[in-house]
Amino acid sequence: MVDVTQRFNSRLDQIEVSMIRQFDERVSNIPNMLKLTLGEPDFNTPEHVKQAGISAIEQNYSHYTGMSGLLDLRKAASKFVHDKYNLSYNSQSEVLVTVGVTEGISASLISVLEAGDKVIVPSPIFPGYEPIITLSGAEPIYIDTSLNDFVLSPEVLEETLQKYGDQVKAIILNYPSNPAGVTYSREEVQAIAEVVKKYPVFVISDEVYSELTYEGEHVSIAEYAREQTILLNGLSKSHAMTGWRLGLIFAPEELTKQIIKTHQYLVTSAASAVQVAAINALSNGIDDALPMREEYQKRRDFVYEKLQNLGFELAKPTGAFYIFAKIPSGYIQDSMAFCVDLAEKESLAVIPGAAFGVGGEGYIRLSYAASMEDLEEALKRMKHYMENNKN
Repeated sequence: MVDVTQRFNSRLDQIEVSMIRQFDERVSNIPNMLKLTLGEPDFNTPEHVKQAGISAIEQNYSHYTGMSGLLDLRKAASKFVHDKYNLSYNSQSEVLVTVGVTEGISASLISVLEAGDKVIVPSPIFPGYEPIITLSGAEPIYIDTSLNDFVLSPEVLEETLQKYGDQVKAIILNYPSNPAGVTYSREEVQAIAEVVKKYPVFVISDEVYSELTYEGEHVSIAEYAREQTILLNGLSKSHAMTGWRLGLIFAPEELTKQIIKTHQYLVTSAASAVQVAAINALSNGIDDALPMREEYQKRRDFVYEKLQNLGFELAKPTGAFYIFAKIPSGYIQDSMAFCVDLAEKESLAVIPGAAFGVGGEGYIRLSYAASMEDLEEALKRMKHYMENNKN
């Protein structure tokens, strides 16, 4: 028998299925399990968006669109980021519609990276970037932000860029961040942009949680370093549309011309009926995130206070819907072992911090994209665990 199992891309040996998904599957069969694991809104897609999608199907939007996506959607997306974030992008040539931000990440990184390149990755960070970097033959250079309240400092960024020089091809940003839920002030964004503009590097900025910013305004780095920035956003978090798979890339025309080549051969185009629904979301639902954001903020305050009272150290989230908490001393410090023990003893699942890379070990990530009833029960279970499992 011919054996082809050893003939896969050898770089696949360097990556694994996300630890988030591995852990979620590991604990899912535990009876009475309460999961605060996956980053998915517990709200439903707004009714007007659903009806727009239904209408699109009834009107036979079942054919390919152009590779860039429907022009009306790109116009709506361009207007949305202009009105919300003071950004100007030409809808004809500087906006791409993607199959979720995940595809936007892949299309952007594959377009930019070559074997031997280095990519600066502030960590802990969502584990969706490193595998694509690795498969492209590039190498992630991690900056541990855990000692700086999970914010990348411009001084450390400058040091890293000076150290690696022209080997650095790109910098990843993700804010408000997953897993820590922190974001950047205007002054902090400006300071990072001033560093970036000294070097010929791409900034791949994943701002999918932009509409879930609690204090102040969301400031995109594209406002200050436009010519180098590939801006990623989408509707999964702002409009509770994770399953619709609708993302957006905003970039200067010369960058977009290259990224569309990769995008074309990955997916051709996003689903046509979904694109019609997205037009409605970005036009008639420009503020759909506001009531969700208000509710998330209440949940954040509740969970933050309860975890603090239980001895966890944590930076107060200023966006998204996660809390990243340091396991108190006197308890299991291995985050995977802690989370497995918690799941088995209390039927409560949170994600091990190790899933988010450098600086994440010793932490847990809790998603408060859940009802207050579930959060109250979860914190009761956590309290019981902490009271009965100190070493």
